[in-house]
Amino acid sequence: MAHSQQQVHGDGGHVVLPSPTAWPLVLAVGLALGFTGLVTSFSITGIGIVLAVVGIVGWARQVLPDEQHEAVTIVPYALAVETAGRRVTHIEGDATHRATLPLETYTIASGIKGGFAGGTVMILLAELYSVLKYHNIWYVVNLLGGAGVAEWTNPTPAELSSFHLSAFVIAVVIHTSTSFLVGLLYGALLPIMPRRPILLGGLIGPALWTGLLHSILGIVNPFFDSRINWWWFALSQVGYGVVAGWVVTTQGRIKRMQGAPLRVRLGLEMQEPRPESHKEGE
Repeated sequence: MAHSQQQVHGDGGHVVLPSPTAWPLVLAVGLALGFTGLVTSFSITGIGIVLAVVGIVGWARQVLPDEQHEAVTIVPYALAVETAGRRVTHIEGDATHRATLPLETYTIASGIKGGFAGGTVMILLAELYSVLKYHNIWYVVNLLGGAGVAEWTNPTPAELSSFHLSAFVIAVVIHTSTSFLVGLLYGALLPIMPRRPILLGGLIGPALWTGLLHSILGIVNPFFDSRINWWWFALSQVGYGVVAGWVVTTQGRIKRMQGAPLRVRLGLEMQEPRPESHKEGE
């Protein structure tokens, strides 16, 4: 048994390894040709089957009944291990984890206030366009409210330029609810860009919902889609966003409680004030 182990593992100056073989490659080529012939020619499949059988037989003869080995000479060499011995400068720990940033943000209520303020400015800009283009204040009101009036499938310019109570009520409901919902969405998005509320409201936000309305209004109501001046509409949206962002910046910030312990978030304990050097933006 000791002789068998020495034959497998080798003596002090040699190591016994499995002898190299090319039969697995022959088997692989045979299988590849066999499957290739299914979509090209059956003769190629036949050649592949022959090669696969030859590869299997040759591989089996090399490992059965005893695996073939070869002795490889061991060449010893000295491995020199050296250490630099230099001193590592450690970074000072900080209690403020990156996952808790930003430390301060604006409230959702400030976004809603900004939404109503921006909605007021949007009304003024829309009415300015209506007066300059159509010399009355009811055209844009009827455009907005007419989308919800069932019998207004193809109104005339005279109908769009006159007062209609149903269109007026629907326009007020649509604009008020939209200002509230967009302001609510704006307040929810503020933690993403807490340092640039005017940029978020005046550029990114208007680009998103103007593109959304432009893409769906042509399907919902093609007539009103053709009557809307989208450039002026986008300008009104920018005015909405800039004013909303300005109102948000005047509301002040609150500290986020994301990294605070549960007892602090529940109001059972007071959170210790952070050092001045940890304030955002410094």
